Amino acid sequence: MFRIRKVADDLFPMNKSAVKQVKEILRNQTPTLSENRIEEISQKLHDPVRRKYRSILFIAENLKGRVKGFALLEHFSDKNFCFLEYIATKKEELPRGIGSALYDRCREEAILLRVHGIYFESLADDPEICKNKELLLQNAARLKFWEKFGARPVMNTLYESPLDESDKSCPPYLVIDNLDQEELPTAERLKVIVDTILRRKYPEDCPEEYIEKVVNSITDDPVQLRPYKYYRSRARYGPFLPPDKKKPFALIYNDSHAIHHIREKGYVEAPVRIKTLLKSFQGSDMFKKVPSLSFPEKYIRQVHSPDLVDYLKAACESVVNGNPVYPYVFPIRNPEKKPKDLSVLAGYYCMDTFTPIHENVWNASRSAVNCALTGAEQLLAGDSLAYALVRPPGHHAETNVYGGFCYLNSASIGAHYLSQYARVALLDIDYHHGNGNQEIFYKRKDVLTVSLHADPTITYPYFCGYRNERGEGEGEGYNLNIPLDEDTTPAQYRMELSEALKTIGKFKPGYLVVSFGLDTGKGDPTGSFSFTSKDFEKVGRMIGSLGVPILVVQEGGYTTRAMGLNAFNFMKGLYETVWKW
Repeated sequence: MFRIRKVADDLFPMNKSAVKQVKEILRNQTPTLSENRIEEISQKLHDPVRRKYRSILFIAENLKGRVKGFALLEHFSDKNFCFLEYIATKKEELPRGIGSALYDRCREEAILLRVHGIYFESLADDPEICKNKELLLQNAARLKFWEKFGARPVMNTLYESPLDESDKSCPPYLVIDNLDQEELPTAERLKVIVDTILRRKYPEDCPEEYIEKVVNSITDDPVQLRPYKYYRSRARYGPFLPPDKKKPFALIYNDSHAIHHIREKGYVEAPVRIKTLLKSFQGSDMFKKVPSLSFPEKYIRQVHSPDLVDYLKAACESVVNGNPVYPYVFPIRNPEKKPKDLSVLAGYYCMDTFTPIHENVWNASRSAVNCALTGAEQLLAGDSLAYALVRPPGHHAETNVYGGFCYLNSASIGAHYLSQYARVALLDIDYHHGNGNQEIFYKRKDVLTVSLHADPTITYPYFCGYRNERGEGEGEGYNLNIPLDEDTTPAQYRMELSEALKTIGKFKPGYLVVSFGLDTGKGDPTGSFSFTSKDFEKVGRMIGSLGVPILVVQEGGYTTRAMGLNAFNFMKGLYETVWKW
């Protein structure tokens, strides 16, 4: 199993490791390539201005970060074409379709960029041009591979002529993938593209007279591609989408949530919440259901303390006859001393009296974490939007504390997971302050936490969520709280959200995680705001306009009468906005 991921830089841990592995693949697959050319990959990711083109690195990797292959696509935005610099896989991975998956992803990117085609070089398979028989077979195999996608060499030009007469090496064809467009480039357009390739990519190798000779040799109008040699016609179609076709967002849902059910009168965090939300999306083509993956427990322990994790597991196993355990003694006098009895110990880890533990809390909470991490994986694989529809919620769970119906902080675990690949902003729009999100990242600067919530002087969690809480140490200035009056109108809310989004925009995150609460909706038993479904849609559009991949993780929201339509409209606003990027 592998995913195709876009790598923007080699600064973050997982990106740094991936680029290092890419260079090693190049060394093994192209031993004649100079070390300078190999090391140049890092420079290309950092300096698009000097080169006058942007390099886009795609890697095929497994969930452990082991790179199986890569492709380096270059976007010449001013000339509106892409150039494929490299595509390579590890030798032991060759039979597994990784090369095809990588090139499919390149084609999809090129179509989304609305370029006229992908251009690249492939060594000649003509024995009159390439005299090395062994190399000739390899070249033929590569050109056969490209023909599957409809990509073929340009005919009747001098592109494959050597730089000088003494050069006896096998020269490359210029190959064009026209991305299934009916019209081939005109002679004038191809002249511009060839001139651009030779000057920008080989400024030290190609003399002026050579460039002029090759460019002037282009006379066919429109350009002629070599007839199919290895197939009768285009052999297959990649899974790319035409630019006017919207790709559905991933909705990740796990039935395991239903095992968590506190059957007590007035306990509003119930399985019917998810049933209601799921029903609202039925019949819509804007989403696709994605099964939740199973992730190692280590990702939970990277965010929550081992003590809390071990306690939750042990406490669930100790529940007798299905009777939930409520905390009733809290260690405010001597918090360093922990009692041995698990039922008494609940007060050591829980911040309130209405978040009980029963036998299924751990399993349900872990399934919620798996959904959030699966959503994060969807973003890493290239999706612009994913929705982890989970319960129990998580944004009140801190490193070493649970409460507010929350046991494990799914959104924070997802944000931490993504932070290995890029900067992450975590936006909490639940009615209540996301104290867990704040505490977990309070001393970090790689994850910006922003929360819009009701005034904590009158609303849970009461003891945090104030404006003067801005972060600590390295994290100072990377936590923003925007407490709001309990009678805040939707229009006033959007004004404050606009300022919050400006802060997020200045941070320039690679990913955005949204702790999504529906308890801002009109009539919610835990909130006082009056959002209608149209207000949720407007908020979704505002957030979507940030132009970064978004993972939405469900938090609160307890009025089943309206929450389904509210969630649908919020996701609709996001969905329709992200496709305008």
